[in-house]
Amino acid sequence: MLTTQISGLLQRIAGNGEESIEETARLLAQATIGEGRVIIAGFGEMEAVTATAFHSTDPLSGAVRYEFGMDITAADRIWLLTRSATDRPALELAQQLAGRFIPFAALAAEKPGNGNELEELSYTYISTGLTRGLLPGDDGERIVQPHALSALFVYEAVKIAYDEMILDKD
Repeated sequence: MLTTQISGLLQRIAGNGEESIEETARLLAQATIGEGRVIIAGFGEMEAVTATAFHSTDPLSGAVRYEFGMDITAADRIWLLTRSATDRPALELAQQLAGRFIPFAALAAEKPGNGNELEELSYTYISTGLTRGLLPGDDGERIVQPHALSALFVYEAVKIAYDEMILDKD
């Protein structure tokens, strides 16, 4: 049952987010092709994406890890990844970036619209749609919320498109 639910989740993300995935890759590639850096800002368990971007067998070229208080310029592109669009530290970073007109992409569980401030502030927004557990628990509660797994899936999709864009410019 878990395999079926995760498979369905990933298929929904791919189907609903195809355009946003491409836009996110394009936004990040702007930094690498230009004078900027790709800054990965993972919050909570989304640090799994940060670890993958830097420590995998095929790391994300041109990327640096977000550090609180780091100097970010208009040439940089930030990818902000958080479980929830209402996560206070992630939303504060998004507000700072938007206030300085620094383009950034965001990934969170909530769907676009309905007053989603993170989505409104970001240049591109990808929703995992993972707002409740995938499986029913013994007590009727929904369990299993694989936020990091869904973010890693999106990361790999973005990276494929990003790498193709970077190679086309060489």
